[in-house]
Order: sequence, then C-alpha cells, then structure tokens
Amino acid sequence: MNEILLLVAGLLGGAVNSLAGGGSFIVFPALLFAGVPPVLANASNTYAALPGYVSGTVGYWSAMQAHKDKLVTYGLVAALFGYVGAELLLVVSDELFSLVVPWLMAFAVTLFVFGNRINAALRAGGGQKRGMKALGAVLILSLLAAVCVYGGFFNAGLGILLLAFLALAGMTDIHAMNGLKLYISSIVALVAVVRFAFNGSIDWYHGSIALVGVTIGGYAAARLAQYIPALWIRMSVIVYGIGMTGYFFWTTYFA
Repeated sequence: MNEILLLVAGLLGGAVNSLAGGGSFIVFPALLFAGVPPVLANASNTYAALPGYVSGTVGYWSAMQAHKDKLVTYGLVAALFGYVGAELLLVVSDELFSLVVPWLMAFAVTLFVFGNRINAALRAGGGQKRGMKALGAVLILSLLAAVCVYGGFFNAGLGILLLAFLALAGMTDIHAMNGLKLYISSIVALVAVVRFAFNGSIDWYHGSIALVGVTIGGYAAARLAQYIPALWIRMSVIVYGIGMTGYFFWTTYFA
C-alpha cells in the first residue's frame, strides 16, 4: 500500500508542479505517511521532484524561447543559492522552519496576484534612468536568490514562490513562466540532491517510487497545458495558493 500511495502521490504532485507549483505538498506528506522520518522525507521529496522538474521543463521548452536570455543568469543564481539552502537544512530543524512556511506562502500568493501591478509601478517610477533600472535588476535577482535558498532548504512551495518572482519580474505569459519556474526548480533541486546524497539524507527506495510518478505526471501535464486557457491556469494557481496558505496556517498554529 505504501508503494501505491507514493506512486499516485507522485503522479498528482508532478502534474501540480507543472501547472501551478506546490506538488511537494502532496508528495511530502505521502512520504511521512509511508513511515519516512521528517528530515529524510524532506530531502527525499526534493530528490523525487527533480526528474519531474526536468521533464516539465522539456515540455515547456518552446514557450520559454522568448526568454532564453534569462537562462544563464537565473541558472547561476539558482545553483549558488540552492546549495546555500541545502546547507541550511542540515543545521536547522524542520520544526523551526515550519513556523515560517505559512508566512512565506502568504507572501508568495500576494506577489503572484499583484506582481504585475507592482512591477508596472516600479517601471513608471523609475522612468528611463539607467541607475533605477540597475537597482531594479539587483533587487529582482536578490529576490530570486532568497527564493532559491528557500527551495534548497524546503522544496514545498517553491513553484508558487517562483511564479510570484516571475510575475514581479514583469512576465505575463503563464506558459513561459511555468517553463522558467521548472527550469530554476531543476537546478535548485539538483544541487540540493547532490548535497543531501553526500550527507546520506535521502531514502532512495521510497523516494524513487515517488520519483517515477512525479516524472510521468510532470511531463504529461506540461504537454497538455497549452490546451488550457492561461486565465484558467492563473486562477487555479491563485485558488490553490490561498488554499495551501490557509492549510499551513491552520496546521501550524491552530491544529
């Protein structure tokens, strides 16, 4: 039963990761239910998510072509600060970090809803001054660095945070945003998995079962996403994000 549970959770989690982000909220609890200790479940969840991120990126590759100039910069930031987040996981308890997760989720959903308006206001206020543009670029990359630290530390919710970041960065095409989200997530997860593997913090057996489901679900959802209206996906992201935020506030502070 544990194996079936993890496979189904992986399929659903991979699809959610491709369409909206947050599939780890399905896979991570499934690993815990299967008896994997919390720290190992957290690291194993990142391992299980990695191929799904990669396959999803391939599925969205054509939608990302208009933004290929961002790939190198975003990739370098993701690799460096994803590793920093993985290092933090090895010295800070999951219990302490779980207290912060609801607030990060609330911040992410707010940015996703209002990110385009905030970005437009920043552009209007900055005018054409090169200094303001440079400052804006530094602030955007600083935000990405913080998101990648989060992703290396606690993978759940990374997709929603990245969508919020991309909205703040001025992107509006949800398909291109999903592609870049998965590309960045792939790099963050890769460096984190390498670090966790060296520390012996991955349950390879249970994580691999979930991994198979995540990979299939992520690629299938990415290939089908082009047939779903962008507004539907965006509204689904918002509803899902609000729901997850409420869930984490309830389980962390009230349950």
